[in-house]
Amino acid sequence: MEQVNMFEQSISEPLAARVRPRDLDEYVGQTHLLGKGKVLRHMIETDRVGSMIFWGPPGVGKTTLARIIAHRTKAAFIDFSAVTSGIKEIKQVMEQAEKNRHFGEKTILFVDEIHRFNRAQQDAFLPYVEKGSIILIGATTENPSFEVNGALLSRCKVFVLQGLTTEDVVKLLRNAIRDERGFGTQNVVIDDECLGMIAAFSNGDARSALSTLEMAVLNGDWQADKTVVTKETVEQCTSKKSLLYDKSGEEHYNLISALHKSMRNSDPDAAVYWLARMLEAGEDPLYIARRVTRFAAEDVGLADPRALEIAVAAYQACHFIGVPECNVHLTEAVVYLSIVPKSNAMEVAYNAAKADALESLAEPVPLVIRNAPTRLMKELDYGKGYQYAHDYAEKMTAMQCLPDSLKDREYYHPTAEGMEKNFGERLADIRAWKKAKREEDKK
Repeated sequence: MEQVNMFEQSISEPLAARVRPRDLDEYVGQTHLLGKGKVLRHMIETDRVGSMIFWGPPGVGKTTLARIIAHRTKAAFIDFSAVTSGIKEIKQVMEQAEKNRHFGEKTILFVDEIHRFNRAQQDAFLPYVEKGSIILIGATTENPSFEVNGALLSRCKVFVLQGLTTEDVVKLLRNAIRDERGFGTQNVVIDDECLGMIAAFSNGDARSALSTLEMAVLNGDWQADKTVVTKETVEQCTSKKSLLYDKSGEEHYNLISALHKSMRNSDPDAAVYWLARMLEAGEDPLYIARRVTRFAAEDVGLADPRALEIAVAAYQACHFIGVPECNVHLTEAVVYLSIVPKSNAMEVAYNAAKADALESLAEPVPLVIRNAPTRLMKELDYGKGYQYAHDYAEKMTAMQCLPDSLKDREYYHPTAEGMEKNFGERLADIRAWKKAKREEDKK
């Protein structure tokens, strides 16, 4: 009876669970960490895993990596969920790990969604990590710098997992169709265009892509000896129009370019239209929000300093509530950025400074603006002659902060647009005062 229940459970598992990669050879993506000769791959293959945190967006393989480690390691492996566990469960697991340590056995504790633990819960792990009772592996979609206890984080190596590329996702989909654990025992017919559509709409999330594939196959056309998945079936399963994104992904970039250039050209109507096109096609609102934030500095800058504030606020709103509610926040940011004055002075300034920086990477920092935390550094004249601006009536000095070879360089050239006109006038006064002061000091 128990065997029947286990069988029924296995066939009812979602496709993503059934075809989960079992080893590094089946794993797709994250070649920057798991390619031949990479550190993480070597650690896993040699069973020399230390405490670490996998940080990345949903569906990129964090839990899968942990399970691969579980299959390879000689240590006791405990799978722990932050969603369903509390202090009591943590203490129970730690007691077992401590017993294992006394018998000379290592314990690897995998904590999924570790960011869901509060500080007190995370603190409960710390003493056991410190004395080696456990090797902690955490998985999180949130920035561990903000969500993980600093003391715990300092004892873990953070590995950043990236969103899967469209090619990665298509490869996973093909594997699922061939794999006997997936649809390998069926004759599923689906063309590359449909696979590309599913991959594009998944936004790098393998779990989402496999769920969509499963739905498409289950709703495919059942013929005599095969199941045919058509473009129309995929469109129905995603509730999107396929014309918005093509299999090469070119239209994805065409649309973000259209949004960017419409805002740059101060055309809020066109900008909102292209925004709607992307959102209704299933684009990740956080991706759009990141591009809008870049625009705020690249194309508006100090012509309206509030532009960056509004863009960042829109990003946070998208993060907090997601679609479809965040659509209006993105619209507010896009319209605002379209109608405010424009300036590309920030980008121009950085690119000019970048060119000089690359040419002068060996240029030493002037001694006058170096810190001197040790006696030796003071004896070597680090910080000698430094002028603390707040000690002067003008709240600035004529002290040279650029290397000698670049001392007369000017990278920032304000425009006359919006508030930047005021900043430009202020900067012109500053530069004139410093020039006069330096000429006076030479006398």
